Amino acid sequence: MDLELSDDEMALRDNVRTVLGGICPAAVVREAHEGGDPRSAIWSRMVDLGWPALTIPEEHGGLGLGFVEQVLVAEELGRAVVPSPLLATATQFTPAVRELGGSGAGRLLERVAAGQTGTLAVAEGGRWSPAEVVTSARQDGDGWILEGCKEAVVDGATAHQIVVIARGAEGLGAFLVDGSDARAERRSVLDPTTPIADLHFDGVAVPADRVLARPGHDAVEEGIRRCLEEATVAVAAMTVGACRRVFEETVEYTKARVQYDRPIGSFQALKHRMADMYLSVERAAALVYYAALTISEDVPERSIAAAAAKAAAGDCQLLVVADGLQMHGGIGYTWEHGLHFLLKRAKAGDVLFGNGTTHRAAMSSLLGLDQQAVA
Repeated sequence: MDLELSDDEMALRDNVRTVLGGICPAAVVREAHEGGDPRSAIWSRMVDLGWPALTIPEEHGGLGLGFVEQVLVAEELGRAVVPSPLLATATQFTPAVRELGGSGAGRLLERVAAGQTGTLAVAEGGRWSPAEVVTSARQDGDGWILEGCKEAVVDGATAHQIVVIARGAEGLGAFLVDGSDARAERRSVLDPTTPIADLHFDGVAVPADRVLARPGHDAVEEGIRRCLEEATVAVAAMTVGACRRVFEETVEYTKARVQYDRPIGSFQALKHRMADMYLSVERAAALVYYAALTISEDVPERSIAAAAAKAAAGDCQLLVVADGLQMHGGIGYTWEHGLHFLLKRAKAGDVLFGNGTTHRAAMSSLLGLDQQAVA
C-alpha cells in the first residue's frame, strides 16, 4: 500500500485545482450564497472534462480511474467551495449503482458519464445507518411501492435519479426513483453550495426494471455498507480540503496583519496555534487517503479506516474553523470577506454521513470495544 501520491495523481490534483480556479472563482461562490444558481454552467464544464465518469469503467464511457483519484477531486471541491452536483453524483449515486445495480449497472453508469445527475437517499432519524431505515417497500405485482421519508439527501431536490434504500418484509432493498417522483422539501442550510432536501415518498411506484436490489437479497446490506464508506470518505476529503484552505489563508493573513509594529504571525502564541492547525489538517488528510487506499484495494480494514477518516475530519474542522476565524479578527466575521464560505463548507461536511461522535462509536463497535466495556 503506497501512501505517497504518484506523479499522475499529483498532476490530476493540480489540473483540477487550476480548472476550478477558472470556473469557480470567489465571485461564483458568492453568487451561490446570495441566491444565484451557477451550478448548471459548472456542471456542464465538468461533464465536458469527464469528471463525473472518473471512476466509471471505460466500457461504460468512463475514465476507469480509482477511488484515490476520486478523493483527490473531492478534496479540491471542498477547497474551492464548488457548487455542483459532482459530489453526490460521483461519490454517492455511482458507488450505489455499482455495488447494488447488478447487471443493469452499466446502462445507468453510461448515463452518469453522459451528464445525468444522481444521489443516494439513506438517512432517517438523523443517522446514515441502514439499521435506522424504516421507509417501507411493499411489493405490488411485479413492482414495488415506496412509503416514507428520507432526510438530508444531498442534491435531493435537483438530482435526476435517486437510489433509495428502503425496507421490505424480507430486509433492505435498493430502488431507482426519478427525482420528479419524490416530494422534495428543501432545507435552509448553512452552506447553500451543498444543498440538501428531505424527500417524501407517498406511494411512489417502482417498476421491476428499476429495482436495483430486491429486499432480502444476501448482498444488499454489504453493498449498502460499501457505498456508504465511499460516500463518507469523499465527504471527509471535501471537509479536509476546506480546512486546508482555511489554514493557508490564515497563515497568509497573519503574515500581512501588523500589530505592535510586527506581523501577528511572529507572536509565539499564534505560532503554536497555527502549528496545531497544521497538524490537525495533515492528520485528517493522512487518514482520508489511507481510507481511500483501503477502499481502492478493498481490504478488510476499509470500514474502520472510513470511520477514522470521518472522525478526524470532524476534529479538524472544529479546531481549524474556530482558530482560523479568531485569528482573522474582526474581518473574519464580515460578509464581504470570503473566509465564511470555507467555514460553512467545513461545518456542512462534518454533519453529512455522520459526525465525529457517530464514527467513533462505529469504530468502537467494529473493534469490539463496546462489547469489552459491557463485559
